[in-house]
Amino acid sequence: MKKARKGWLGLAFLLVAFSVISYYAFSPQPRFYPSYVSNSPSPTGVKGLYTYLSKEMNVNRWNHAPKFLPKASEKQLLVIVEPMNNPDSEEMKQYIDFIKAGNTVLLLQDNPKGMFDVQTVPAADEDNKGDQVFKVYDSSNQVYKAKIDSYVRLEANHDDDILFHDDLGTVALRQTLGKGQLIVAVTPEWMTNGNILTNDNLPLVISLLNTSGAKSILFDEYLHGDVTASSALSVYPQWFLLLLFQGIVLLILWLWHQGKRFGPVFTPREDSVRFSDEGLRAMAAWLIRGQRYHDSIVIQADYLKLLLQERWQIPYSREWQDLSSCLERKWHGIKPAEIRSFLQGLTAILEKGTLNKQEYLLWSGRLDQLRKEVEQG
Repeated sequence: MKKARKGWLGLAFLLVAFSVISYYAFSPQPRFYPSYVSNSPSPTGVKGLYTYLSKEMNVNRWNHAPKFLPKASEKQLLVIVEPMNNPDSEEMKQYIDFIKAGNTVLLLQDNPKGMFDVQTVPAADEDNKGDQVFKVYDSSNQVYKAKIDSYVRLEANHDDDILFHDDLGTVALRQTLGKGQLIVAVTPEWMTNGNILTNDNLPLVISLLNTSGAKSILFDEYLHGDVTASSALSVYPQWFLLLLFQGIVLLILWLWHQGKRFGPVFTPREDSVRFSDEGLRAMAAWLIRGQRYHDSIVIQADYLKLLLQERWQIPYSREWQDLSSCLERKWHGIKPAEIRSFLQGLTAILEKGTLNKQEYLLWSGRLDQLRKEVEQG
């Protein structure tokens, strides 16, 4: 009773410990979001703008390589906000092909030098970069107030359209490539959740988006490392995963408590080998190969006398020819004359120096018959 109680107490302790560990392991933790991703609600994300645009027009996220960008007849706008990874030359060519097919790429990057062959010029000391509000002018010289963190400005060519500029240089410009256009700005902070509603950032962003004239917008997350990719388990709520995990552990504990066996069944060696069975088999094989039949009969007879002493209390020291009266009382189903004949023949065989195989098989079988009778009681 005490043993069973201790077992249940141990199981209860394991369940309590498991529940506490599961609570801390599966309790909701603050999620980390990289900056400038469209599903981030943090101040550095752009989910606010994405949500606002999704109510007004067709907006989606793009998580694939640029070679899969749809080049449909309908004008599309691909928004790239402060890419985490710069595309290689092959991917850059694919972005350019997307533009030349009649689409628009809007690139907002703190320093876009090296992207689409865009050139920049230093506009301020990098040490002075920070929360600065500038007067920004559009092509009609209308004045806006906006936060600009970049310490570079764009170097515009004579074929470029300057969309916004400030006292330090060009802030945003537009280039024509094939049937489409490239729009570049050095102000990714305008789109972030923390800044979109400050100063005139929202009107400036809407103006950049309207410049493309696109009917659908894609937010490029491929250059952010495909942050929206998720595992198969992420579609299930945390409480369901917790219950599922606890259920699996409880099932394992229950099976363990029931004594279920896992894996193949191996018969213990002790169940198949007793009294050095291999040694007996080896000695028997050696005696037969050497035709030492007489030695084998002597060994069997000696072992049988030991059994007679152990099971039937017949002294081991008595000779075989003197055991007639003892065996007649114990060996049922055999006539006394047959017992006397058996003992006389066995004595003659044991005194005989050699045996042939037929004699050996005959007397080995007779001794084995008596052995079984003795062992069965």
